[in-house]
Amino acid sequence: MQRSAGKWTGRFIWASVVQGLLAVVWTLFIIDPYVAFSPARVIAGGEAGTWFFVGYVMYILVGVLAVAVTALFYFYIESVRNKAYRGLASYLAWAHIVLMNIGASGATYLLMYGGYLGGVAQAPTSSGGGGLSAGQIHVQILGALVTPIGYFVAIAVLGVLAGGFGYLIAVRRA
Repeated sequence: MQRSAGKWTGRFIWASVVQGLLAVVWTLFIIDPYVAFSPARVIAGGEAGTWFFVGYVMYILVGVLAVAVTALFYFYIESVRNKAYRGLASYLAWAHIVLMNIGASGATYLLMYGGYLGGVAQAPTSSGGGGLSAGQIHVQILGALVTPIGYFVAIAVLGVLAGGFGYLIAVRRA
């Protein structure tokens, strides 16, 4: 017997599709040979460029793949268990999709942004960079991003916890 996917399954799939399209834009930016200072060079340079790489990989894993996999949890409840998200469970599902996507995107985008700026600042002045040392980059660029990244991670965690509580409420309904 074939069952249709529930509304939350679809919402998380669409969120994953949107995040996937944004990942494609990031990928094109990384591989674009005409960018004045290529992110590929920043990544290859290491140190601050590692922040860019980690942000990019985490965005793919959390922003795209984890959101898509989360849709499977909603599919299980809505379609396999035939339980509807309503009332508090629905509000928690909204908190899940909004906070998880904002938190994951915000944290990983700041990692990529900081890594890119740091990588450009680290490059020699002869190649268009800032010629800063790793210590200067961490103090002047990356250090200021640690707290906002932490806040975005906390927002994502709150979203995941809200989704987990909503899951428990929905699955326990008669």
